[in-house]
Amino acid sequence: MEQRARVEITEAQRIVVKVGTSTLTHQNGKMNLARMDRLALAISELMNGDREVILVSSGAIGVGMGKFNLTRRPLGMGMKQALAAVGQCELMNIYSRLFATYNHTVAQILLTKTDVDDDLRRKNVMNTFKSLMEFGVLPIVNENDSVSVDEIKSMMMFGDNDTLSAVVAKLVSADLLIILSDIDGLYDSNPKENKESKLISVVERLDDSIRECAGGAGTKRGTGGMVTKLHAAEIATKAGVNMIIANGSDPMILLDILEGKDIGTLFIRQ
Repeated sequence: MEQRARVEITEAQRIVVKVGTSTLTHQNGKMNLARMDRLALAISELMNGDREVILVSSGAIGVGMGKFNLTRRPLGMGMKQALAAVGQCELMNIYSRLFATYNHTVAQILLTKTDVDDDLRRKNVMNTFKSLMEFGVLPIVNENDSVSVDEIKSMMMFGDNDTLSAVVAKLVSADLLIILSDIDGLYDSNPKENKESKLISVVERLDDSIRECAGGAGTKRGTGGMVTKLHAAEIATKAGVNMIIANGSDPMILLDILEGKDIGTLFIRQ
């Protein structure tokens, strides 16, 4: 089963890559431009190899925080939405310039609960993805945090962008979902609390014993934790999509993953 999945990964043609706020920003909240450039290079290499890629990017609120030198995520809904509006503009501006360096064009897609729930809107979104990929454009997806209170509260529809990335992977019938995080993958216990914890290389079935391994929330700049990543894995694998959680400190790891190397935690599709 694992061998089959490794082969499928090397042959994956449609790939959804999710990056979190902790991957895109420094500890102080400022944008990590060197890492974003490496991400653009890695994805451009995949696209140059005739693979279709969709990037699900967190970071709008985090980038907005950095813009105003805020070190703590604000509690007020209006402030979060304002930061998301500022941060999303900055984020797409940077992505556009970085990918242009590697001769690729990007497009922004902001999704809300209604876009996925409503049949007509869902069909329109799917057609948009299809047309963009036919043009060789990289769709960059985020939740529409600046207008959607449900999504920014984080837990009405997508949970956060981990779950959103799985929904997108299901929507476009992706072959592979890669979630780049600030840890190496799923451990049998919290590695920040237990130095003896061990990385789980392969998950063939999501059961209670696997769910017990999940920790709590992520960094202060993001909202995701291992619980949301397991939720994403459940959505993806049930939709027939293999999923990998890996460390995004060097985004060039994407190329190693597509070569079939044993990296991170692989969740095998059902």
